[in-house]
Amino acid sequence: MLTPAACTSQMYQLSKRLIALMSWSAGFFFITFTTAMAEIRCKNLVVSGNPEYPPLLWQDRDDPGSLIGVVPALLKEIVEPMGVTVEVRHVGSWARVQHQARAGELDMVAGAFMTSERFTYMDYILPPILQLPTTVWVPAGQEFLYRHWPDLLGKTGSTLIDNSFGQNFDRYADENLNIVPVRSIRQSFLMAQAGRVDYVLYEKLQGQAKLAREGKEGQFTALEPPISSEGLFFTFPKKSPCNNFDFREAVADKLYKLVQDGRVEELIAEYNQQYVLRN
Repeated sequence: MLTPAACTSQMYQLSKRLIALMSWSAGFFFITFTTAMAEIRCKNLVVSGNPEYPPLLWQDRDDPGSLIGVVPALLKEIVEPMGVTVEVRHVGSWARVQHQARAGELDMVAGAFMTSERFTYMDYILPPILQLPTTVWVPAGQEFLYRHWPDLLGKTGSTLIDNSFGQNFDRYADENLNIVPVRSIRQSFLMAQAGRVDYVLYEKLQGQAKLAREGKEGQFTALEPPISSEGLFFTFPKKSPCNNFDFREAVADKLYKLVQDGRVEELIAEYNQQYVLRN
């Protein structure tokens, strides 16, 4: 039977071990938490997107190497509070942006529709930034009956190189339609006015902004219904060092809150006016 002194000694040793264990556990938790935070952190996010996408994205006149608009503004509101700086580069055409995403030369693509091919080299962030309807644009006075995709058979259209309007329509267009790809959507509209193509495929929001800026909003008609309505997403190229689960989850959480709060619509109103009125 242990004496009171021996019991006291054992209790003291046990307490020391318990305190040591608690200190180790706290230290382990701190290291784990710090490591997780470090994984979320990406000091500088190199981003690009479609420069033909006003008011969501367009080339900054005052800084031609950069893109401005709704999507860059929204992205900065999401990640800058995390201590992440954002560099939204103008790297060239939309096709060039996708090439750099495949090669891992970008950390994020600011706005892309979902396709199975893009899933091979990018991870998508939910929810979508917004839903974008794409319409058939025709010169005013040259409208034709359009109800569904087969009404485009036998006609010639135009749109941006490597543009996508949803996987189902893309497949149908590849197999059935004659669509001329160009580097600038302005070229597509000019081709339609010159009678070289019958229609232009372009998102309704962006088409309205482009035409309004050039004073041509009354010169084209958007046929109804839209050919598609697709979600526009932030994506992380798989080869980007900034692409990790914790960071993606942090971005998705903040994006969800801003979308629910109507922040995207506020930014669209602000940047649409800025784009249309800017010389």
